[in-house]
Amino acid sequence: MAFSQRIELRQGQSLVMTPQLQQAIKLLQLSNIELAEYIEQELEKNPLLQRDDGEQSGDSPESASESSSEDLNLDDGARLSEAQDNLDAPHEDAYESDGPSDEAVTAHGAASASSGAGASPSSGGGEDFDFESVLTTEKSLKEHLKDQLNLSSWTVADRLIASQLIEDVDDSGYLRVDLDQSAEQLGVELEQVERVLLACQSFEPTGVMARSLEECLALQLKEMDRFDPAMQALLENLALVAKHDLSALSQKCGVDRADVLDMIAEIKALTPRPGAAFAGDAAQTVVPDVFVRELPHGAFGVELNSDTLPRILMDRTYYAEVSAHAKRDAEKEFIEECAANANWLIKSLDQRARTILKVAQEVVRQQDAFFVHGVAHLRPLNLKTVADAIGMHESTVSRVTSNKYLSSPRGLFELKYFFSAAIASTGGGESHSAEAVRHRIKALIDTETLDTVLSDDQLVDELRGFGIDIARRTVAKYRESLRIPSSVQRRRAMRQSA
Repeated sequence: MAFSQRIELRQGQSLVMTPQLQQAIKLLQLSNIELAEYIEQELEKNPLLQRDDGEQSGDSPESASESSSEDLNLDDGARLSEAQDNLDAPHEDAYESDGPSDEAVTAHGAASASSGAGASPSSGGGEDFDFESVLTTEKSLKEHLKDQLNLSSWTVADRLIASQLIEDVDDSGYLRVDLDQSAEQLGVELEQVERVLLACQSFEPTGVMARSLEECLALQLKEMDRFDPAMQALLENLALVAKHDLSALSQKCGVDRADVLDMIAEIKALTPRPGAAFAGDAAQTVVPDVFVRELPHGAFGVELNSDTLPRILMDRTYYAEVSAHAKRDAEKEFIEECAANANWLIKSLDQRARTILKVAQEVVRQQDAFFVHGVAHLRPLNLKTVADAIGMHESTVSRVTSNKYLSSPRGLFELKYFFSAAIASTGGGESHSAEAVRHRIKALIDTETLDTVLSDDQLVDELRGFGIDIARRTVAKYRESLRIPSSVQRRRAMRQSA
């Protein structure tokens, strides 16, 4: 077979992911906290972007109108039609957006630019200034350990090793690091690291810098002089303690049943998280992206949380001034690139807000029974159902529902909470949501007594009485996901507590 070269012309179609499209997709899946961090980075990189603090002082009327148009505000009629287009015709009156503010679908900023400009009477020196509120701070666990290290008379090398180990302690007081890796990183022998760790484990609180729960409890028992071979055997079989298998524990520890109960009582009196009493890293508060509130006529209004939407705009006055003074081609190219990126970012933020509102409105419409009656009436819902209803792709709905939260009269929920698998009905009727079935299983188990403990087979029969067609293995899987022990373990625990 002979090989030859020739030129052919072919025509085809392909989807190219431009940087702007990649940015829009990235913005869609960011949480409001991640979005705020991303906007901060963009404000630092792009000199044409600025926060919209709501003031246009010093600008001409023309520039003010241009900035307003760049801010992409929607008029009331556009917003209402946008909200109603996402709802099926029979439900248009029941699920209206109920007028989010002009900023609700605009790029918003969580913090005002003027918040740090003026000092309030209580923020500076004065008669009403509270010095204790500034000077008094709660000490963290790492600071507490370092204070004890500073009081020791160790060598410089041991101090450096101990300082590194303290940095690897988590908020619960456990050491989450491989000692081999630490020794290699510090350039010392493993035996030296282990020796320093053993000395650090004598610090307060007792049990700190343990590498496992068993080691943490053992350190506390040694401090109390209660760590004997029987107690050591008990700590090595904590899984049996969780199962309340007293017979197996009695054999493992070599003591009778009464002694095992006494030893378990001693363990329960210990502290499994020795660092919990100290200040840890401040947890980030979950801020809802969407508000759902009940309207007077019994329907539900859906509104974006304007505080989570960054408010930014493009400074056209500065853009015109810089463009006029640009001499070299590289300068002009840089300015034009900044202008294009600023415009695209503002439009992407606007589109992100619109998409979140669309998805949230459809989710609320689909799950109206949940908001009225509770979790037992949660309907099965998948991404495709919502995507088809609002004319979007499933991947877009998936990105929107990731790390987005909805605040309603029934509480704060992640949008993904409302998506669950369908469980068939025994009578061929409407399917049941998997989350609703979990709730039903927990409710049945919560009403148990010692004489009415339900096995998984009995739970299946009870659920079928409610019209839920479910297999035993599915009940067992849902029960385990709720961290509920088996019927044998529940009955044994009830007998012991009685």
